[in-house]
Amino acid sequence: MEVGAVTRCPIIIDSPLATRASEIFRRHARELENGDALVRAIESRNVRFTETAEQSKAVDLVRGFHIVIAASGMCEAGRIRHRLKSWLWRDEATVLLVGYQANGTLGRLLEEGASVVRIQGDDISVRARIRKLDIYSGHADGEELANWVRARQPINAGVFLVHGEDDALEGLRERLSTFLAEDRLIRPRLDSIFRLRSQGAVEVSEAVAPPRIDPLRAGRTDWHNEFQKLVLDLQDELAKAADDKARGGVIRRLRRALQEKP
Repeated sequence: MEVGAVTRCPIIIDSPLATRASEIFRRHARELENGDALVRAIESRNVRFTETAEQSKAVDLVRGFHIVIAASGMCEAGRIRHRLKSWLWRDEATVLLVGYQANGTLGRLLEEGASVVRIQGDDISVRARIRKLDIYSGHADGEELANWVRARQPINAGVFLVHGEDDALEGLRERLSTFLAEDRLIRPRLDSIFRLRSQGAVEVSEAVAPPRIDPLRAGRTDWHNEFQKLVLDLQDELAKAADDKARGGVIRRLRRALQEKP
């Protein structure tokens, strides 16, 4: 075996959607490049698919080295959250993030090195190794998106830029501005309201209900995250203290810090 190669081990596909998609690829393997290799991989003896919730829960009972591929959604939903809850706190685990992790998601928090995360109401310490692949994506890149829009000209109304972080959206706006007028490129924010007309979209400026949150803070960490981190850090310090006297000292130091004037 080559140095660094992964040993033969159980590979568990823990996603009903991935199971159905794999079956579609299997049926159309002849139309795919290297389709025969894909079929061999799917039908390999060490590849298993889970279907029911009970089968998914049983994955946590598997012992020894194994690989679990679970639906991600940037770790915000699906079975991946159950897997993370069961494995993040284990030193022997590795979490491989595949694809982009948007700001404010659990996947992004793990990518940026969070020591503790909250999953399903529980605080989970992160002891697993967090690794990522940043070259795997099914989305078009900026140039492809611009070419797709260019092929649909003339655009009489406008283009809404709504899916992406600020830097990416601004980059796409600059690409599109090379062949579309600035007033045709619209970047709405949270709770923006527009009237759609044949001549273009017009933002409603009259008074409406205040935004649920500051639009500029959407998708970003805020003081709530900092507060929860402080609580978790305090719990860690209290747990490490030798006795009740030492724990009392920790609390008194914190109280004195709170009483200091800024």
